[in-house]
Amino acid sequence: MDRAAKRELIDNLNGVFKDTGVVVVSHYTGLTVAQMTQFRQQLKAAGGKVKVTKNRLAKIALKDTDYNGIADLLTGPTVLAYSKDPIAAAKISVEFAKKNEKLIVLGGSMGTNVLDAAGVKALAELPSLDELRAKLIGLLNAPATKIARTIKEPGAKLARVIQAKASREEAA
Repeated sequence: MDRAAKRELIDNLNGVFKDTGVVVVSHYTGLTVAQMTQFRQQLKAAGGKVKVTKNRLAKIALKDTDYNGIADLLTGPTVLAYSKDPIAAAKISVEFAKKNEKLIVLGGSMGTNVLDAAGVKALAELPSLDELRAKLIGLLNAPATKIARTIKEPGAKLARVIQAKASREEAA
């Protein structure tokens, strides 16, 4: 790789680090090409990306970004998973690591907060942005549903009382 290509890669990675929500660092020794491709596809479907780079170049790209704290994790064969959604990359990485023991999550960073492996797993257990939006919409709709039910209930009770009275009179 010549200097110009290295400089371009460093600038590209630096832009990624400045524009991402979370970065997860993992070891990938022993993963086959098919497994790595599957990992990339799963993360791409969730809105993230996977990058394998030389650690030295990644450390240079990390300078002057919020993710500078993960530089210590960049040893050995590492893969970087990142996404704008602060949960997607962590969730996909942890799920993939459960299925493939050869992918070992080392840690990551969410902005200036450096996470160890347990922190990344805890982040992966949080609901995604879409799930949170669905819950919020459900909470907003719930009061309207309760009001409609409350308004309708007295009339329904009256109808049940009249029906019960009519049933008693028919039986007698």
